[in-house]
Amino acid sequence: GFNFFNSNMKALGLLKEYIVLGRKLPTERDPLTTPYRMRIFAPDTVTAKSRYWYFIRQLKKMKKASGEILSCEQVHEKKGLKVKNFGIWIRYNSRSGTHNMYKEYRDLTTARAVTALYREMGGRHRA
Repeated sequence: GFNFFNSNMKALGLLKEYIVLGRKLPTERDPLTTPYRMRIFAPDTVTAKSRYWYFIRQLKKMKKASGEILSCEQVHEKKGLKVKNFGIWIRYNSRSGTHNMYKEYRDLTTARAVTALYREMGGRHRA
């Protein structure tokens, strides 16, 4: 039968925090390229790299075919057993337009707070 509690499913798994560092491939015209670092919340490294290319394409003139990922490391919370307050600024598209929102969450890690944000936005705002 079908297992509803599969940890690979995005709807059930926790997101993890990754620092992805990438750059445009060096060419004869541009031998020194600038590396760009991004904080990505994703369930695994493959998805984190994919999200990196998705966002970098919107910000810079760079894509996967003309670039490379230098590192993709998971970030572990320094004090993962201490409850902290997290404030998150988000921008999302709804049926009536684009909205900016600030939400606060109380959780153990940043990744868990962002996961809670995704769950709430999916359930409450249809984002």
